[in-house]
Amino acid sequence: MFIDHIAMYVNDLEAARDFFVRYFNAKSNDGYHNKTTNFRSYFLTFDNGTRLELMNKSEMADCEKQHNRTGYSHIAFSTGSAEEVDRLTEILKNDGYTVISGPRTTGDGYYESCVVAIENNIIEITV
Repeated sequence: MFIDHIAMYVNDLEAARDFFVRYFNAKSNDGYHNKTTNFRSYFLTFDNGTRLELMNKSEMADCEKQHNRTGYSHIAFSTGSAEEVDRLTEILKNDGYTVISGPRTTGDGYYESCVVAIENNIIEITV
């Protein structure tokens, strides 16, 4: 068994898609639009086949996102090397995203950084 995809509602569907395409080399489908419900989505596919569905619908609740909360916490991307973690973290920082931890080696041995990215959602960048 494996996770087929993870889904995420966003306010700005195009900006979210562009973020993942630009920084994480995602490939996007052409999108889907259900005109009856005004539901829109993109499926993004990453190098190893993992998929992320970005979704938007009119009349969505947009609650404040606390970093320490129940529910889904972050999406983690493996870059393959500590140097790439450092490089990507620096690019995101220079582009105005907030780095909230790292790059560092955690107590359980992971080399990672955490960045507050698209629409205040946390992205973890790891080896």
